Amino acid sequence: MTTTLRPSEPLQQTADGGRSRTYDICVNSRRVGSVRLTTDPAFGAASGIIERLRVDEPDRGRGRATVAALAAEEVLRDWGCGQVQVSVPADAEAALRLVRSLGYTERSRNMVKELPEHPPALPPGLDVRPMTDEEFVRWEAAARERFARSWLSRGVPEAQARAKAEASHRELLPRGLATPGTAIHLGVLRGEAVGRVWTGVRELEPGVSAGYVYDIEVAEEHRGRGYGRALMLVAEGVVLAAGERLLGLHVFAGNTPAIRLYESLGYRTTHINSFKAL
Repeated sequence: MTTTLRPSEPLQQTADGGRSRTYDICVNSRRVGSVRLTTDPAFGAASGIIERLRVDEPDRGRGRATVAALAAEEVLRDWGCGQVQVSVPADAEAALRLVRSLGYTERSRNMVKELPEHPPALPPGLDVRPMTDEEFVRWEAAARERFARSWLSRGVPEAQARAKAEASHRELLPRGLATPGTAIHLGVLRGEAVGRVWTGVRELEPGVSAGYVYDIEVAEEHRGRGYGRALMLVAEGVVLAAGERLLGLHVFAGNTPAIRLYESLGYRTTHINSFKAL
C-alpha cells in the first residue's frame, strides 16, 4: 500500500514568501488522516513547520504517520525550507517516539503553572519596582540581541535568529512599556537592580488565556543567590493582579538550572519543541 499526501485546500501564500497548506494523508487514495504544513512567520520562509499530523484510529500503528511525516518534509524541501520544526504535547508518547526516530532534536519546551489564589511572599529586603522609560531603551536593545544569540547558539542561521528576535519584540512590545498587558519589573536590593522580569498576557491555546514570562535575567554578579526564584515569584504576583491563574513560559533545552528552578516552583512541561535540518 502507498501512503501519500493529497492537498485538501489551495496553497496559501503571503507577500513575504510565507506558505501554508493542509493535506489529506491517503493510502491508495483512501483518506486516513491529515497534516498541515506552514512556514514560520517568525523565522522566515526558510523554516517550515509540521503541525496537526493526525492518523485516524483504525489506521494507527501501521507506519502511516512516519511516511506522512517524511512526505511532509519533502514538500517543505520543495518550498525551499532548510529546516523543519515540530511541537508535540509532552504526554503524547507515541508522537515523541516518532519525532526522535526521524532524527529531530529537542530545542525547547513550553511549561505552565497553575497559580495559587494569593501572591507568594518575596524574600526580605528585596524591593520591586516597574522599569522606567529610560531603562527600557537600554534594556530593549540588549534583550533583543541576547534573544537572537540564544537562537544562534542552538544552530539557527543568523538571518533567521535575528529575524525571530526582531519579530518577537515588534509583536510583543509595539508600544514599549505602554503596550497593553505588558509589565517589566526590577528586583532591587539596597538600591541596586539585581535583575528584571518581563511578563504579559497571551492565549496559550484557543480559548485559554494566561500570564506569560517572556524574559527573566539576573545580573551576572548576583547569580546563584536565589534572585531568579524571587523574580519568578514577582511574576506570579503580577499575573495574579492581572486576573490570570495560569503562568506559562518557554525554556531552551540544555538550560538545566532554569528547568530545575521552574520544576521546583511547580511548573509542568506541556510541549516539547524539536527541529531537524532538511
